[in-house]
Amino acid sequence: MADQGPVEPDRSTLRLALVVGGLVLAVLLGFGLGRLNANGTVTGSPSLAAEHTDPPGVAPHNHGSATATDQGAAVEPGGLAVSSAGFTLVPLVTEFVAGRPGQLRFQVRDAQRRPISRFAIVHDKPMHLIVVRRDLTGYQHLHPTMAADGTWSVPLTLAQPGLWRAYADFTVVADNGAQTAVTLGADLVAPGDYRPRPLPGPVTSTTVDGFTVGYQGTVQAGATVPLTFRVGGAGGAAQLERYLGAYGHLVALREGDLGYLHVHPETELVDGQIKFWLTTPGPGRYRLYLDFQVNAEVRTAEFTLTVP
Repeated sequence: MADQGPVEPDRSTLRLALVVGGLVLAVLLGFGLGRLNANGTVTGSPSLAAEHTDPPGVAPHNHGSATATDQGAAVEPGGLAVSSAGFTLVPLVTEFVAGRPGQLRFQVRDAQRRPISRFAIVHDKPMHLIVVRRDLTGYQHLHPTMAADGTWSVPLTLAQPGLWRAYADFTVVADNGAQTAVTLGADLVAPGDYRPRPLPGPVTSTTVDGFTVGYQGTVQAGATVPLTFRVGGAGGAAQLERYLGAYGHLVALREGDLGYLHVHPETELVDGQIKFWLTTPGPGRYRLYLDFQVNAEVRTAEFTLTVP
């Protein structure tokens, strides 16, 4: 029998294949676009929009460097460098007039110097910005907004002259959906007569606007230990409200190099207290900043912690 050559599909079969392929492509594109909102933050997935994509069962933990691990392992503080894990914090302004309202603008850029615009929403925000003077006074916890070109901006007042440190705490979302949590730090300055204040001595109780805030727990370098904070008012235990998705937020800064730890609490109160699990990377003195909310107002309680 003579060779008839390859058999070609008929036109109806080709049309059917094109229709099916087009439908599959449309579904895939729709799924991808549905995961981004207008400003590049990730939406549409509870694991992204609510918290992190940590494996199920991971306990509350520290945010330190991009390479830090969670419970039971050594944690390196973040914010020590302007670049880490292939990302760079680029402030567009670094000098402010002490006591005068200003505007901090910055970008997060990748290894090719391109501004990043895809961030996961963590604790209700895609970007947490911590600003503090180098003597650990003047603490501020801010939430910038991002423009379409990836430029973040936030009103900022540096109350006193001196050198200040800004920490950008965020989670980048790659094109394949992978997330990288990073904390980068950059210096700001308010020219003038800088008179650093000595760090207050260690205490386990303080007062803030009529509220008494105390904590319990013994911290050891390199160990993960519980710290429980109780907030009391005039009539007993204060009625704590969720702020940024949690009953409290704890930032720890190490004296000297200003290494940064952001510690997440248990999701619910424990016997009316806010319970954190803290891992300190080494001995030294740390300043703790506890943000809590009562009657829709956020307050910050500060403590000095000495880790032997």
